[in-house]
Parts: sequence; structure tokens; C-alpha cells
Amino acid sequence: MHEQFANVARRVGAWTAPRLLTGGAAAIGGALLLTLSAKWQVPFYPVPMTMQTLVVLALGAILGPRLAVAAVTLYLAEGLAGLPVFAGASAGPAYVFGPTGGYLVGFLASAALVGALAARGATRSLIGLTAAMALGHVVIFACGFAWLAVALGASKAFALGVAPFYLATALKTALAVALARTLPSLASRF
Repeated sequence: MHEQFANVARRVGAWTAPRLLTGGAAAIGGALLLTLSAKWQVPFYPVPMTMQTLVVLALGAILGPRLAVAAVTLYLAEGLAGLPVFAGASAGPAYVFGPTGGYLVGFLASAALVGALAARGATRSLIGLTAAMALGHVVIFACGFAWLAVALGASKAFALGVAPFYLATALKTALAVALARTLPSLASRF
């Protein structure tokens, strides 16, 4: 009996250790990509636009729900702890719970949604992938809008936090689709 238990434990340990290392590396890499995308700012009104939503969507489609959520959670935890991972030089609780806090929560929800859709095969076709990315963006904006509406009122929150970003969101959705279709095939070559 003891030998059977040892054999099972050995098989499970051999199977999970590489997966844990690979998953950990994917989450750390995803958090790093989110940090880099936060620093890549395009001048825009009313606030500079970053490439974070593009990366969140691509992570969900490529990594699936668990690893994408792990990457976004790590990124948010780093920022909450005060590391300069967010757009600009700000970090810590004041930034996380400030005006952009709803969008940050939306990153987590969007990564989970797009990842779950990818895990269920919805992103295998171009139409399905595009729909998943668009839904992911809707989730991010819904969370951001709701957060801002509490502080500013619905009309002002929409005017400042949603309406200016229609065109940029469509462009970032298209770029996220292209990344999600291209990166896995490039990675498999290496």
C-alpha cells in the first residue's frame, strides 16, 4: 500500500512540477507584458492611452483563464504593493482605488472571460476570436464606467471614461486578434 502511494505521489510530482514552473513563468511574463504595456503611452484626450487592454485580451486568448487571471492578479498585486507597474509613476492603494480602479478590476474579469471562451474553443475561428476580444473590451469598459459613475455620475463617466475610446478600442481589439492568432504559431516554432 505504501509503495502504491509513493508511486502515485511520484507520478503526480513529476507531472506537476514542470507545469507549475511553466505556469509560473507564464504568469510572471504576462505581468511583465502588462507593465510594459502600461508604460507604452499614446497621447490621447482625456488621458494618455496605454496598450494594457490589448495585452489583457491577448493573455486571455493565449494563456486561458487560469494563467491569464494569475498574470493579471500578479500585476495588480505588484501595483497594490507600490511597485511602479501602472501607467505613469503612481502605484499603491491610492492608485488602485482611484479613478482607474474599475478598469483594473475589469482587466481581471476580462482575462477570465476571454480565457474561458478560449478554453471552450470559441476563439478558434476569426469571428469567435474577434467576438471574444470585443466582449473582453466591453467588460473592461463596463467595470471602468461603473466605478467612475459612482464618483462622477453616469453622464460624466461615460463622456470621460468610455466615449473618447471607441476608435482606439476597435483598433486595439483588431491588434489583440492579430496577436492571439500569430503568437502561438510563432512560439511553437521555437
